[in-house]
Amino acid sequence: MAVNVEQALDYTMQPSMPLLFGGDAALQSERQRNEEALRALLDAFTGDEDPGFPFDVVRELADRNRALCDQIGEEKLRNLNSVALARSLSEADLCRGIAAMQQRPASEVEREVAGDRDALAVAYVSAPVRGVVIGIDIETTGTAPERGYIINMGLELMELAADSKPFAGGERFYGLPEEPYRTTGVPLTRIHGITWDDLEGKTPFRADTEAQAGLLDLMKRYPIMAHNAAFEDSWFRLHLNGYAEARRAGQIAVIDSRDICRRLDGEVAALPRESAPASLENWARRRGTLAQDEKERHLGLADADLMLRTVQAEFARKNMFSPRA
Repeated sequence: MAVNVEQALDYTMQPSMPLLFGGDAALQSERQRNEEALRALLDAFTGDEDPGFPFDVVRELADRNRALCDQIGEEKLRNLNSVALARSLSEADLCRGIAAMQQRPASEVEREVAGDRDALAVAYVSAPVRGVVIGIDIETTGTAPERGYIINMGLELMELAADSKPFAGGERFYGLPEEPYRTTGVPLTRIHGITWDDLEGKTPFRADTEAQAGLLDLMKRYPIMAHNAAFEDSWFRLHLNGYAEARRAGQIAVIDSRDICRRLDGEVAALPRESAPASLENWARRRGTLAQDEKERHLGLADADLMLRTVQAEFARKNMFSPRA
């Protein structure tokens, strides 16, 4: 049963008590209550002009839920849908991303698109792109930000120009609770290759407040770009202090390179959908930034670098860069 915002806020104020009885059923019931409240609060914060609560209460509830999910076990949650993961950026967000690259008001792009998502392809090429963007990629323990952890992040900057090269790149691993992960291992190791040895002794992302503050400051200075950016955006809302508030205030612009691929690469529509033509790996192979016999690394810095160079190659094909003065 859905809860309203008032009920959700009341629920966040209840003390979190360890569940000593009831087994899995009690734990799952508590998780469901947590996530119903999270959904109500996230919807209100996103959609209401005045949600009436600070976003700190949402992050704290997600932290509480994450600890509970560790008790349940990742394998018992693997096939459940997330209440916090967006499948795509909104049209307004896509317009703001285009406007950030073209350094013009988002309202101009919104007027050009006028509610027609097919018009986004024209908007991408309606003015030259310029400025610096942050390419970013994260690796996580799952697909649900309210249940899992960020364990690896890579980022680097690049000027939007035909002859530029990514710079100021860096990568960091983040820790997990010893229980249960020292015993059970790191989820999704088969994809990203990250093991407990990579994470042992590392500070968890949620606890690294100094790194979080620096990252948030950087994001306010330059637009961020990610492949399927709704994924990173959803995780940062619940894991990066101040991010949701800055996004709501229009201080952070998010660019989705997967949307760029789908709008600008004419080959995507002609290829079978099951071949994942808009995946970073396949797009990069078509643009020559990844050899045909190479695979995407699925680690933060390597994937951020590959994405930036592939976007650059696509933009160069479309003559989208501003001429050098």
